[in-house]
Amino acid sequence: MSTSLNTLVARTLSVTLCGTILVACGGGSGDATTGNTLSSSAASVSATGTVSTDAAGVATTDAISNASMGTTASSIYSGRGASGQTPAKPDANAPAMTAPARTITNVRLENGAAAVQTSVPFTFGQVFAAGDLAKGTALIGRFDNGETLPLQVDAKAFHPDGSVRHAVISGVVPTIAAGQTRKMDLVTAGSQSALAGSSTAQLLNSGFNASVNATIAGVRYSASADELIKAGKTTSWLAGASANEWLVSAPLKTASGVQHPHLTARFAVRWYDSAKKARVDVTVENNWAYEAAPSNFTYDAEVLVGGKSVYAKPALTHLHHARWRKVFWQGAVNPDAVVVKHDTAYLIATGAVANYDQNLAIKEASLAALKSGWTADKSEPMKVGSANGYMPSTGGRSDIGLLPAWSVMYLLTMDKRAKEVTLGNGDLGGTWSMHYRDKLTDRPISIVDFPYMTIQGRPGDTQNPVTKKRESFPACATTDGCTSPFTHDMSHQPSLAYLPYMVTGDYYYLEELQFWAMYNVLAPNPNYREQAKGILQSNQVRGQAWGLRSLLDAAYITPDADKLKSHFTSFVNNNLAWYNKTYSDNAQANQLGVLLNGAFAYQSGTGVAPWQDDFFTSVIGHATDLGFTEAKRLLNWKAKYSLQRMNDGGLCWIDAAMYSMKIKDSGSSAIYSTMKQVAVANQSEALRALTCASAEMAKLLKLKTGEMTGYSSSAIGYPSNMQPALAYSVSISGAQGQKAWNTFITRGGQPDYTGAPQFAVIPR
Repeated sequence: MSTSLNTLVARTLSVTLCGTILVACGGGSGDATTGNTLSSSAASVSATGTVSTDAAGVATTDAISNASMGTTASSIYSGRGASGQTPAKPDANAPAMTAPARTITNVRLENGAAAVQTSVPFTFGQVFAAGDLAKGTALIGRFDNGETLPLQVDAKAFHPDGSVRHAVISGVVPTIAAGQTRKMDLVTAGSQSALAGSSTAQLLNSGFNASVNATIAGVRYSASADELIKAGKTTSWLAGASANEWLVSAPLKTASGVQHPHLTARFAVRWYDSAKKARVDVTVENNWAYEAAPSNFTYDAEVLVGGKSVYAKPALTHLHHARWRKVFWQGAVNPDAVVVKHDTAYLIATGAVANYDQNLAIKEASLAALKSGWTADKSEPMKVGSANGYMPSTGGRSDIGLLPAWSVMYLLTMDKRAKEVTLGNGDLGGTWSMHYRDKLTDRPISIVDFPYMTIQGRPGDTQNPVTKKRESFPACATTDGCTSPFTHDMSHQPSLAYLPYMVTGDYYYLEELQFWAMYNVLAPNPNYREQAKGILQSNQVRGQAWGLRSLLDAAYITPDADKLKSHFTSFVNNNLAWYNKTYSDNAQANQLGVLLNGAFAYQSGTGVAPWQDDFFTSVIGHATDLGFTEAKRLLNWKAKYSLQRMNDGGLCWIDAAMYSMKIKDSGSSAIYSTMKQVAVANQSEALRALTCASAEMAKLLKLKTGEMTGYSSSAIGYPSNMQPALAYSVSISGAQGQKAWNTFITRGGQPDYTGAPQFAVIPR
């Protein structure tokens, strides 16, 4: 039943219950089965202003105060991501501040089915610019026809000013016509009320049941979500009037209770009580970090929901330190027929993602190819989807960039097919054998807890001088028991889970992002990374770039109550401090603005790869967008390299994105101080004698007039690799930056990004 906006706002401010549907935002949930009171809001504040957390970093408070903290002052699309530092706890005794109702952004709900959908539940993740959604502020959804809908907001991460950075939003739409798309504004609605959500008893009384079976050599191992819930082994992820979600996990066991030492089932069960619909997210893991004799395991897999087999995979080979995931609904209705589409302009304006060119018209053929290429052979468990199965493979490809091509295609179009592929690749991030879970915490393992843990170092390097114990991982059960058809590495690592978590709020994607980010700091030799500091400087420049990108994303969006939030934030700050000390704040640093550590792999140790350096610069630009203030000095220093190459400071910009660039005479000599020296060392005398970008120069290089070298017309060529770095450099560089950008963006041989937009970043 719809309610006018003014009436709903008034009710939200003055009463607890609004008819039969509750306006909720992370309220406590009294569990009739266990007697525990659970809260899903990662920063819900108790009556005493404190937050208690469990091993999963999810708040478990007995009393929730929903006082609004601060005011909502920024206008729509005006914000940028604020500092990635963990914010101080808000003052629980501060007076509630009420702002007028205001539209922040919108989503579209699209019914792709050929039938009317009724009582349709939805849940999505949403990032907010700093100041746009004050802590404790309720939201309602307002449709174009004036109808309004109560929304549940489970706030997870916060900006330093206390406003919400990332939240999981849920609701139930009464009806959506066949083929209809309904635009829903997210509108502030006063202070939220602390409301009880559904209990696990309501879920169980509905007849919910779900289980996983794995039959190994004739022995059946199982785990049951409903039995785990009955036993009270739950952690709350979402709690409120619209949706409640409980996380449960257990080792797979035989009928006689014998546990499998490595295989574990994890369930995220989401219950929409008003719609009487349940979603079960099933994950099977082979991830324990320190369990003896790790191995691949082959078994017949089966998932049952509502007493029916919904998935079966015979002879599935489950790789070591990997996991697989499937999602199902109990009942005949498929709520996934309704797709949530975000407001692209707002997502980009928050700074959470780069400023991709929104004027690009992504080709229909490219979107169709994404869908047609998403075959079972690519998308089934223990496959790697669209990613390159051998990550160290050289050459341009679609999975390299701040985001992969498929994710940017989804971001710019909100197309259902691109979303399916983006989320599917996020699921399949679990296939790679780099997932290490700590049994003591039940979370992705951390070098803060094991500072001498490593994959690449020798066993002797893992000796902890304090505990006198080696922190190396156990050896594989057999010499060939841990083989994998896939190879991962940091230097070619795609961003698989960041955007999926941002737009869905699914816990699986959060941990997937955390697993990959933690792998980047646990893989290197502990002495090179300075043990628990997680310094990346010993890797290839591109490895430093993509490793730091994953750390930045994890630090930015991990819930504040998650213990790993402070770990990732410290890794980011430690790395930025190292780079600033070595370069930005160092008067002796080279004048070119080139990153030197891990760089000299070309021309007998005298040359660097500008395109790798550009990857790094783009990541530092991304860090400033996310609000990491210590990245600003580093970007100012790094921008010199991008701008000097384009502004004809002695090197014609036609060669600005060459494959390798000699920057010193020998391995022991000093770095060149001017681009003129760089030109002399890298270009022929005949080329340097010609006017920059002239027809004569183009003829000599066998290019079009004004076309850059390095495959300028390719969407994955070296000038395209340069574009994000230059865009970020231009944004902070005034007239000189604009001059460089004008030259770059009007050059000949422009790439067509409409089918591969991962480098189509423009200045803010």
